[in-house]
Amino acid sequence: MVRGLMGEGEANQTDGRRSDRSRGPVAIAAIAGVLALTALGMASCGDRGSGLRFWQRGDTASNACPRPASLTGSEFNAQETGLRALRRAAFRGDFFAQLELGSRYAAVRATDKNIEDPIESATWYAMALANDEGYAPINRVDRGGFGGWRPLSKYDDCRAFERHMAYQRLDRQLGQMTREEQESVRDRVVYVLSTQDAEGFRTLARLHDGLYGPFGEPEDNREAREAWGRGGSGGPDSRDRRRRGYLAATSLFPRNDVDAYLYNYLAVQTGDVGAYVLMKDFEKSAPRRDQYSRFVEAKARQWTPPFEFYPNEAPASGVPFSDESRPRGDAYEYALTRMGTELPFIHVGRALRYLGITETAATRPEDLSKRQIETLEAMLGHPMESRLSYLERVRAIQLAAVNGSSEAQLVLAVMYAEGIGLPADYARAFKWFDEASRQGSPEAKFAMSSYFALGVSGVADQDKAQAVALRIDSALSGFGPSAARLQAVLAQVSRSQQRR
Repeated sequence: MVRGLMGEGEANQTDGRRSDRSRGPVAIAAIAGVLALTALGMASCGDRGSGLRFWQRGDTASNACPRPASLTGSEFNAQETGLRALRRAAFRGDFFAQLELGSRYAAVRATDKNIEDPIESATWYAMALANDEGYAPINRVDRGGFGGWRPLSKYDDCRAFERHMAYQRLDRQLGQMTREEQESVRDRVVYVLSTQDAEGFRTLARLHDGLYGPFGEPEDNREAREAWGRGGSGGPDSRDRRRRGYLAATSLFPRNDVDAYLYNYLAVQTGDVGAYVLMKDFEKSAPRRDQYSRFVEAKARQWTPPFEFYPNEAPASGVPFSDESRPRGDAYEYALTRMGTELPFIHVGRALRYLGITETAATRPEDLSKRQIETLEAMLGHPMESRLSYLERVRAIQLAAVNGSSEAQLVLAVMYAEGIGLPADYARAFKWFDEASRQGSPEAKFAMSSYFALGVSGVADQDKAQAVALRIDSALSGFGPSAARLQAVLAQVSRSQQRR
C-alpha cells in the first residue's frame, strides 16, 4: 500500500540510500580488520603461541644473525686456528660459536669438507639449542595496542631464526644416525655441560625436566612448540612440520624426573646458591618430586661424566677435537700445582712412552725434546707451544689410561683419590682402580680391597668378604703390602688353631 502511494521510482531511491548506509560500517570494519592483520604481521609476538614472525622472508641470508669476518672468512690456510678459537668460545658457552661449529662440522662450506663429522656437528647444534643465550629475551618492549611485544632491534628475531634452523638441521642429522651414534651425541653434550659447573648442571636438569621445552627452553617458546609439532614459526615446509614436529631432535634427551633431580643436586654440590633455590623449586613443582632426595644423593656420589676428556678423535685429514674445558676455581688450580711437586714425572714419562711419543720413559721434563712435546700437543689439539704444561701432563696420563694402559689407569686413580692434578673424586678413583684391576694390576686390587674394607658411602659399600678376596688376589699376584697382610692373617689363624 505504502509502496503504491510512493511510486516505483521513489521507492527504488529509498532502497538505494538504505543499502549505501548499511555498506558504510561494513567497509570501515573490513578496512580496520586488514590494518589490524597487517600490524600483527609486522609485530613480533613474543615467545607465546604460534603467531607471525618478523623474520619470515624466505631467504636465510637476510634472516640469520650476522657473523664477524673472522668467522665467515674462507680460512683455507688457517682452518685449525679458526676451529680452536671457535671451540674455546663454544666451551665457554658462546651461542654463535656453537652454531658456527655445527655448521663447520656439517661441511656447509666446501672448504670444510675435510673436517665433516655429523656426530660432532649434531653435538654443537644441540649445545646451541640448550644455550639460554639463544632464547632469553634481550631488548623487547611493550608497544601496547596491536603491536604487543616487539623488539627494538632484530636481535631477538634473528636468534629465533637461528634456533629454528638449528632444530631442522639437528633433526635431519639425528634421523640419519644409529642409536649408538645418537648416544654419542648425547654423551658429548653431557660432558661439555658437566665442565661448566653449576650452570652446566642446571642446563642438564632442564634437558631432562618435562616442565621445560625439548632443550630446556620455556615450554611455550615458539621454537619448542614447533619442534613438538604444536604449531610454530613457519618457513619451508612449515605446515607439514607443525603436524609432525622434529621427532629425532626432541627424543635426544628423554624426560626423566630422577635425572632432572640428579643434575639439580650436582649443581648444588658445586656450592652455587641459585642452584639450591632451583632444586627446592623443582621439589615443589610436581607431586612426589620431594621424595627423590632419599635415593638421588647416593646416585650423585656414583655419577661420573661419560668421558675422562672430550673424545680425542679427528676426521680423516682433519683437525683433532680439542677439549677446551679449563680448570675452574681454586680446587682445580691447587690440584694442578700439585702435579709439579707431588707426582713423580716418571709416571708422565711412562704414559708418553705408552702413547708412542717417546721410546724411553723420561724421568724429567728436560729429557723431552721440543718435537716430542709438540707431538703430544698435536694429539691433544693444543697450540704448539713446545712447553709441557701441568694440564698437558694430566692429559697425557688420561690419554694413556683411556687407551688401555693399566699403569696409567692406576696412577690416574691415585690422582683422583689424592686430589693431585685433578680435584679429589672418589667415584672416579674407584672407576679407574676397577679398570686397572680388570687388567690384573695387583696394586689396584689392593686399593679396591681398602675401599670395600672401609666402605665409601655411595661408591663402594662395606663388604668384608669382598675386601678379603681382593686382598688375597693381590697377594697372590705378588704385591708386597698385601702379601705381608696376608701372612699376618695366616699367622693369627695358625696361633688360634694351636691354642685349641
